[in-house]
Amino acid sequence: MWTHRAWPGRALPAHERLRHYAGWCTAVEGNTTFYATPTVETVASWARQTDPDFRFLPKLPKVVTHDRRLTDADAPLRIFLDAIAPLGPRVDALWIQLPGSFAPTDVPTLTRFLRRLSTAHRYAVEVRHPAFFTDRRAAALLDGVLADAGAEWIPFDTTAFFRRPPTSDAERDAWTKKPRLPLRTHALTDRPIVRYLGRDDTAATVEGWRHWVDVIAGWLREGRSPTMFVHTPDNADAPALARRFHDQVRARVPGLAALPQPEPVEPTTLF
Repeated sequence: MWTHRAWPGRALPAHERLRHYAGWCTAVEGNTTFYATPTVETVASWARQTDPDFRFLPKLPKVVTHDRRLTDADAPLRIFLDAIAPLGPRVDALWIQLPGSFAPTDVPTLTRFLRRLSTAHRYAVEVRHPAFFTDRRAAALLDGVLADAGAEWIPFDTTAFFRRPPTSDAERDAWTKKPRLPLRTHALTDRPIVRYLGRDDTAATVEGWRHWVDVIAGWLREGRSPTMFVHTPDNADAPALARRFHDQVRARVPGLAALPQPEPVEPTTLF
């Protein structure tokens, strides 16, 4: 995502874009790894562009989570783990995003998968089947499995997005693709992770995250270290919005460290 065409730093050479992004935010959602496992050389370049305390949360490849549905996936999983090895301590958690068809009846498969994973990494699971959010027994079952594995449950909050009909092409596209699920604000570990989807309208996005400011400030006071990812349908202003969210939380928790100061991008010239 640090190569997004609308973001600051997009005009920089490819090997400098992540470094510039890391001057805006201190974590990144590894969405590209869901679609294809990068080469070791590519990942090594990511490590060179970031400090050891920068946090990557790469998603497991969809061949593992969607195509093979966590079964008979040892080979592609091993290739993925070898590829991300250069990141070392920068890997905050491995993100297991499951398809919407992965239902409570599939939890035993998840249990077996988690038990086989290396203890060298922390894991976080994102589910999208409605029953996990509407059926107390299903939610309790998943809570228990994740707690036993020391894994986190990642909520994808789209409630603000679906509050009113779409008004732009980007919103209309997201309307057909994003999950419409009830809000979940419960953390299982000391490092909870949240995905939040707002609107193209900044005011609506900020209004929609107000409850997350309260929740995350509370987690920080409890000694937790949360990670918050802010999305909009076009993602054009996501880094600036993430910093704005951080500022609002920091106003509640003054001891929270400030984000780094972004470096200016020099305009491209012909001479």
